[in-house]
Amino acid sequence: MRTVELDDELAMLLEKIQQPLEKATREAAVLELYRRDVISSGKAAELLGMQRLDFIRYSGELGIPYFRMSKEEWEREKATVDAWLKS
Repeated sequence: MRTVELDDELAMLLEKIQQPLEKATREAAVLELYRRDVISSGKAAELLGMQRLDFIRYSGELGIPYFRMSKEEWEREKATVDAWLKS
C-alpha cells in the first residue's frame, strides 16, 4: 500500500464526483492507465472491482473508446468478419 498526497484543491475537485476520495482517485488513475494503453480493459475492470463488460461500457460513457484502430486495421478486421459471414 502506498500513500499519495493531494493538495486541497485537487481533493475537493475529486470529491465533486460524489464518491469517497479514495475511490475517486483510484478510478481516475485506472481510467488514465487504460486510456494510455498501459493496462487492458480486463485489468482495469479487475482493479475497480467490476465486470469487464461493465468497465468497457462505463469507460465508453466517459469518452474512452474501446476500439482504437487505424483505418487499415479496421479494414482488415472488417474483411475478416465479412469473409466469415459469407462462409
